[in-house]
Amino acid sequence: MPNDHDFVPCFDLSGVVVAAPTESPFRPGTEVYTRTAATRTGNAREYSIALTSELALKPKNLSWEEAASVPLSAFTAYQALFIHGGLERGWNDAKSREQNAKKRVLFSAAAGGVGVWLVQLARAAGVKDIIGIVGPKNVDFVRDLGATEVIDYRQQNLGDWVTKNEKVDLVVDLVGGSTLEDSWRAVKDGGILLSIFQPPNMCRPTDGISTDITAKFFIMESDGWQLNEVRDLLEAGTVKPVVDSVWKMDEFKDAFARVDSGHSRGKVIIQIQENQSHSARLP
Repeated sequence: MPNDHDFVPCFDLSGVVVAAPTESPFRPGTEVYTRTAATRTGNAREYSIALTSELALKPKNLSWEEAASVPLSAFTAYQALFIHGGLERGWNDAKSREQNAKKRVLFSAAAGGVGVWLVQLARAAGVKDIIGIVGPKNVDFVRDLGATEVIDYRQQNLGDWVTKNEKVDLVVDLVGGSTLEDSWRAVKDGGILLSIFQPPNMCRPTDGISTDITAKFFIMESDGWQLNEVRDLLEAGTVKPVVDSVWKMDEFKDAFARVDSGHSRGKVIIQIQENQSHSARLP
């Protein structure tokens, strides 16, 4: 990692290739989007570096700001559902959709940056029951994205919900703590519990859990081919980006304050070049 004084934030980007290796399919002038690796400094700058394996063609129907809002969250949701979560990619395959239609899934923080993609990709893949946990202001919003049931955590916590409802095949927890502990109790026998916040075993309860649960903590990887699939869904109108706000480069302090407030819906974007092709997403 770079020294603190050299660190550049914002790892999501959308922009135009200005230079590429001779063997790269992304020639200069190509419009791209991606999330670059956290081991390299970020993209809140006029010129940045991305690996060929990380890149995907930018969706034609999105603005630069909308495109920059997608990669990290879409990568994380895609990998949670289809790499680690046991679901099939059912965009165009009837048998895969038939299998997914037998599944029940549950997501905490379903109105957040990753949550909105979990809901939309699960719906696009044909999942039968999609349960999202949100605050009162986001109940209708998440239902409109495709959730079939919404838990308002101000009215009912997950622990109480579990005592009255059928358990689920997959939980993706984005919060940790007591919510992750209750998530253990929400998973059925042989089900899967995923967390991107902390290792699930750190919050494993001593009672009330099913047998043979697969529990895993994972960190997303930047595989451009997955963004190609997401791009197709975006261009078809099957899913959509959720942008909270867009800030100019000299407004970066306000942009970070918006993120830190915990009240943003979707992603906060910094516009690196006004009216030009480079945007980066916080944090």
